[in-house]
Amino acid sequence: MGVPEKLAARLSMAEQHEYLRSRFSRRTLIRGGAVTLGAVTGGAFVPGATARATVPTQRTASAAERVDGSLVAPFGRHLAWGNDPRTEVSVSWQVPVAVKKPFIRVGAHPTDLSRRIDAEVRTLYTPAGVGASGDHTQYYLHAKLTHLRPGRTYCYGVGHEGFDPAEPHLLGTLGTFTTAPAHKAPFTFTAFGDEGVGYHGLANNALILGQNPAFHLHAGDIAYGDPAGQGKTGDTGFDSRTWDQFLHQTESVAKQVPWMPAYGNHDMEAWYSPNGYGGEDARWTLPDNGPDRENLPGVYSFVYGNTAVISLDANDISFEIPANLGISGGTQTTWLEAQLKRFRAAKDVDFVVVFFHHCAYCTSTAHASEGGVRQEWVPLFEKYTVDLVINGHNHQYERTDVIKGGQVTKKLPIGGTAHPETDGVVYVTAGAAGRGLYAFSAPDSYEGHEHEVDSVASFVNTKDGKRNETVAWSRVRYLDYSFLRVDVTPAAKGRRTTLTVSGIAENGSRIDHFTVARTAK
Repeated sequence: MGVPEKLAARLSMAEQHEYLRSRFSRRTLIRGGAVTLGAVTGGAFVPGATARATVPTQRTASAAERVDGSLVAPFGRHLAWGNDPRTEVSVSWQVPVAVKKPFIRVGAHPTDLSRRIDAEVRTLYTPAGVGASGDHTQYYLHAKLTHLRPGRTYCYGVGHEGFDPAEPHLLGTLGTFTTAPAHKAPFTFTAFGDEGVGYHGLANNALILGQNPAFHLHAGDIAYGDPAGQGKTGDTGFDSRTWDQFLHQTESVAKQVPWMPAYGNHDMEAWYSPNGYGGEDARWTLPDNGPDRENLPGVYSFVYGNTAVISLDANDISFEIPANLGISGGTQTTWLEAQLKRFRAAKDVDFVVVFFHHCAYCTSTAHASEGGVRQEWVPLFEKYTVDLVINGHNHQYERTDVIKGGQVTKKLPIGGTAHPETDGVVYVTAGAAGRGLYAFSAPDSYEGHEHEVDSVASFVNTKDGKRNETVAWSRVRYLDYSFLRVDVTPAAKGRRTTLTVSGIAENGSRIDHFTVARTAK
């Protein structure tokens, strides 16, 4: 991506960003056009918030680059919850070239769509020499819909001057979404990490759509525009066009199921901003209720039904890949504890699910476990009895027994039940969404093919390097492509409410299942 490898190894993400900005001169940017950020954000039926601050690498296309809008079709639609999934949804999409007056229409029926609501334009420019993509401009469009009604299904269409989805011949381009219910009700969500672009990611997406999830969690390493993933900017083969492929690949799911990402090591792209997330800011509109929107845009929370979900950025505490180590100055961990305390006190929240990239507990021979997570966050997970922790990073499926204080407090066989209020926390690595698989040091052991062992040789990444360990908590191991399905069943106050967690292989077979049970509030 432009920084010599030896130099990159000594620089933080912010320092590498400054190096790249100085190398690719001001003339390069001026030649590409004025640096700006377009338009406004609209609410559903009520236009609202202002556009985000300008990102230096964003630019507006010159008039010569614009084409007849009737010849340009939107693609890569992806949804995300706002701060309140009952009333807020963000719709994002791409166009291959600059268009005029982008907008969205929303309504209860395909033939009853709203007036045009202006969309926000975020233009991401990558000059020739930054990776392999040449002189490349990407046009990301966003509309934040507010004042929606809980538990309602809406139709929407995205367009621009010359392309109106309300026209009869374009009704086939419409999408739908359903807001969260106002009250507790059964629902399903799915999760995985480390997808990238390719056949296996596409196959998993097809299966995920069939689960009819309310939302999908992506635990980091999203598209792999930067295939090296070290937070370095040497000759990594970085290619911004990978994101065009990824968003096209995931559109079948993401255009109707909110796709909620956490950021992993492959999602730090130094050219776009000092924290590496300038490109992510252009591509996603996520809840903005985290502790540090500027440095940690992938940290947020939301509540769906009786379940609170927290997205964290483990790059902030990773000893293994320290490019962004300490970027929050401790504010993320402070915020996490406040969130956990708030959700545990909330009368309408029974379950707390946390997802992020680097694994707290995994026996992969590639990355294994992250000591920074164990040091900073695991004590909080245990203190506030988190119900489920979902990770990626290691490209395989692995599930632990119930753990507290680094020890197994209860064996959790396939089909077993965990009680976090008394037992401890269960951790699942679901990093086999699509990228090349890793390996285990112990035999696979999964539903229908159990091979129980007393201990597994592994290691943990610490501030002083790798430390070998022999662990007894590795309960399920599956070395092939897969994802998680989680079924949430609420209950009346004082009754038993459950999360049923299933590991689903790419061929549709079940490789694991267990239950997390609580007493409903």
